Amino acid sequence: MAQVVATKLLHNSFIGNGSLNKQIEKIKPCGRINPFHHRVLSVTARRAVTEVVPVTPEDTPKIGEQSYHSQEILRKGDSSVGVWSKPIVKRKTKIVCTIGPSTDSKEMIWKLAEAGMNVARLNMSHGDHASHKKVIDLVKEYNAQSKDNVIAIMLDTKGPEVRSGDLPQPVTLASGQEFTFTIKRGVGTADCVSVNYDDFVNDVEAGDMLLVDGGMMSLLVKSKTEDSVKCEVVDGGELKSRRHLNVRGKSATLPSITEKDWDDIKFGVDNQVDFYAVSFVKDAEVIHELKNYLKSCGADIQVIPKIESADSIPNLHSIITASDGAMVARGDLGAELPIEEVPLLQEEIIRTCRSMGKAVIVATNMLESMIVHPTPREVSDIAIAVREGADAVMLSGETAHGKFPLKAVNVMHTVSLRTESSIMSGGTVSSLNQAFKNHVSEMFAYHATSMSNTLGTSIVVFTRTSSMAVLLSHYRPNGTIFAFTDDKRVQQKLALYQGVCPIYMEFADDAEETFAKALVVLKNQGLMKEGEHVALLQSGRQPIWRFQSTHNIQVRKV
Repeated sequence: MAQVVATKLLHNSFIGNGSLNKQIEKIKPCGRINPFHHRVLSVTARRAVTEVVPVTPEDTPKIGEQSYHSQEILRKGDSSVGVWSKPIVKRKTKIVCTIGPSTDSKEMIWKLAEAGMNVARLNMSHGDHASHKKVIDLVKEYNAQSKDNVIAIMLDTKGPEVRSGDLPQPVTLASGQEFTFTIKRGVGTADCVSVNYDDFVNDVEAGDMLLVDGGMMSLLVKSKTEDSVKCEVVDGGELKSRRHLNVRGKSATLPSITEKDWDDIKFGVDNQVDFYAVSFVKDAEVIHELKNYLKSCGADIQVIPKIESADSIPNLHSIITASDGAMVARGDLGAELPIEEVPLLQEEIIRTCRSMGKAVIVATNMLESMIVHPTPREVSDIAIAVREGADAVMLSGETAHGKFPLKAVNVMHTVSLRTESSIMSGGTVSSLNQAFKNHVSEMFAYHATSMSNTLGTSIVVFTRTSSMAVLLSHYRPNGTIFAFTDDKRVQQKLALYQGVCPIYMEFADDAEETFAKALVVLKNQGLMKEGEHVALLQSGRQPIWRFQSTHNIQVRKV
């Protein structure tokens, strides 16, 4: 097979050296001459020209324009950049949008996809199976019609939520007044309301702090009887029906997967969703139980535990090890643990997922003010998540029932894009020692990333299992990872992973024919330019046009 083998350039050799023109090494053809590239290529260094990236919703590019040159992701002053024409790089951090009353129409789902949505989230705490089935069918219809974009589907289980009961009308609670929660059913007055959890009285003690809706109101537990908990209001507000209740520092003793959750999980199997976000996971046993069930069903659905309970933190490593990633559910996490711990825990969860090559999503209140305001009051949370290496950031109420769902997606897209443009080249590649310790494919992905960063190219990979595309995402190459697959389910799953642009294409029996076809697709869709170079990879557990043990990288010209 025609190949071009690239000699690695040391990143540090460019730094602090005024004689950049001397830093040239040759890339020598190996084997017969590549028909796509038949000359000896030289590696040179050029300094990047930084352009301004749009930072307001009004400036956000439309679909097909959501990109920037890879050189623009380099920090000013770094001279280890591409050697040929600038590759076009799309936004790397993915956006998860919760679909609800504001966005569950065909028109809005299409517009969300065009604005930058990569994953559609179904919140099973609201709606019924009929309404969620409608959304699933609309997303699948979009995927069938779209030639250059794909949306994954995530089903988010309700979990063992503790909620207050129904009230005839909202009750205004003032600081210092007494208020009672009872396990008696059907109580709803100005000074007492039911709770939907029979062990609520056993789970709380005098001195506990009870939080409503993650801290919108707080009450101090003063005493309790066999069926009631008497509290004093600390931070008041308006109490409405069916509000979420937490006890700071404690988790409810309910099972992580309830009977309702199992019904919803079966619904997800029947409708072939791509991901489960599992609420209030406390230990790895829950993940193993769910994965065994999915295996028995023959369902290819990835499991993403939501880290949002105090009990999950001591078991964090084993939970993520058993899973396909994790979601940092900052709202409930901040309700059950001291709020000053949440930023550190977010960083730790992201770091743990990154070290294991697992997907990680940062969620809850990312643009909370945009539920009712057209201009955000907060954007730093998005930038921090991007800088810490999250695969995706999530919108909840902002797109589910907010007044400005499209603007919220536009802001999230633009802030992510601008933040990515400030990240220094090569700064996120994992250590070479770690790569050698694991599978040969990981070592190969590391070196492919290092080479593409040095040459300033994007990467094309062909996959039937998604494994090599996910590994490449883990090493965070500067250029886009164009992952070609002939499996639509694989294409949809890859929509969650940072830096991966999944493309469905039927593979030909001949490798060269498939390679040429892929480059034509990239050019026709405006994802690459005439004369641009690309690193083309073949690897993974399932061989495609090669022997099982073969791993190779080629450099080709569009």
